Amino acid sequence: MKPYDLPDAQGHFGPYGGTFVAEWEDLLANYVGRPSPLSTAPRLSARIGAPVYLKREDLNHTGAHKINNTLGQALLARRMGKRRIIAETGAGQHGVATATVCARFGLACVIYMGEEDMRRQRLNVYRMELLGARVVPVTAGTRTLKDATNEALRDWVSNVITTHYIIGSVVGPDPFPRIVRDFQAIIGREARAQMLEGGGALPRTVVACVGGGSNAIGIFTAFLGDQGVELVGVEAAGEGVATGRHAASLGAGRPGVFHGSFSYLLQDADGQVQPAHSVSAGLDYPGVGPEHAYLKDSGRVLYEAVSDRDALDAFAALSRLEGILPALESAHAVAWVRGHAGRWHAGDVVLINLSGRGDKDVAMVAELTGASA
Repeated sequence: MKPYDLPDAQGHFGPYGGTFVAEWEDLLANYVGRPSPLSTAPRLSARIGAPVYLKREDLNHTGAHKINNTLGQALLARRMGKRRIIAETGAGQHGVATATVCARFGLACVIYMGEEDMRRQRLNVYRMELLGARVVPVTAGTRTLKDATNEALRDWVSNVITTHYIIGSVVGPDPFPRIVRDFQAIIGREARAQMLEGGGALPRTVVACVGGGSNAIGIFTAFLGDQGVELVGVEAAGEGVATGRHAASLGAGRPGVFHGSFSYLLQDADGQVQPAHSVSAGLDYPGVGPEHAYLKDSGRVLYEAVSDRDALDAFAALSRLEGILPALESAHAVAWVRGHAGRWHAGDVVLINLSGRGDKDVAMVAELTGASA
């Protein structure tokens, strides 16, 4: 091809150029279904004493925010010529999203999942297998997300030439926290624009649950420069922080090295990583993304914790008040807002990032509460 014939129909100058970002944005719109809506929650708002809005990541294809990141990283892997994808998963939403994009692009897919999480999230295990993924049970340690991540990292360092590891949260060695944050930042950009367009003002408070921290950093990033906007990250207090059975890495942990980066984590006096506990498999992780650690120390984000019981109550409350079943992860954010009713004036707006839907949790909630499934 002669220079005056360039670029070609795909925007390439020989091997250079192309429209990689545009491809991701097109798929977000026409495959994922973005932008996700911003819904009012009138009955919940009446009980809180201020308008509450929900950023509806539960309405994305696959039912959670995870698809934003897996889609971007699958495109990245394809451009690098890597045809084998591995991932870790806790609640299964990241595993489902990874399996989904691998099916879309014809990539081999292996998902590592703790045996305990497989028990808690049987529906998502079947979904991953139906999509063509091989789900590998992890039987070491606590048999949860931490151990699944260990196994995925072992696989990756042994097969790095052919394999891309789609990490599901803003954790791990650089550049993974940046990659995941930048793909999830679409949540905050949309939410900020939707608030200004729909209400003419920014929210007073933005609330999101925090495990590894991808959905929270995704929505917080757009508001970090808005000093009038309070940002609240909600960790899992489990059975109570004082009991030791929790996953509040920022609230009760201390800095250390874990899964390739330096951040807050649950550890004993000798630096050994301690088991985490949460009713939510997606928050059952003893560490947190390093950017969250920085935001905690800087004071820009307030990090608090919510118990299993309060999260279960919020799961039921949002279902009955608004006809929306939140993921148990997201229910922690809803619970924090419910627990602070009266904190806001009538003109304040509270924005909750509803990171995923709760279909996957219904059977387990029924078992825990003694209801019939």
